[in-house]
Amino acid sequence: METDNRPWGSYSVLDEAAGFKVKRIEVLGGKRLSYQRHASRAEHWVIVGGRAEVTLDGARHLLECGESIDIPVGAAHRAANPGTDTLVFIEVQRGGYLGEDDIIRLEDDYGRV
Repeated sequence: METDNRPWGSYSVLDEAAGFKVKRIEVLGGKRLSYQRHASRAEHWVIVGGRAEVTLDGARHLLECGESIDIPVGAAHRAANPGTDTLVFIEVQRGGYLGEDDIIRLEDDYGRV
């Protein structure tokens, strides 16, 4: 299983094939991913541990364990962990291209814009 450590936590690729990829994403307490969009993929996030504050095209959504949200292609989005326990969510990507370079960062706490 491929795991990649990031400044906000880590992700592991659980499965992938043509047209989809499934990741397990962990966000450390008080951290957040970059505010970003994708040109070639949509995502579906299911919260499986902790709580998430999701920003989707400027609107904030607080998601509890068991809740989910859809991220359409091209939508600006970010997941943040407002708590101290690790946030864990499953991300299902769907699209014609699922490479990590399909990220357009709009804001980033770690200088990656």
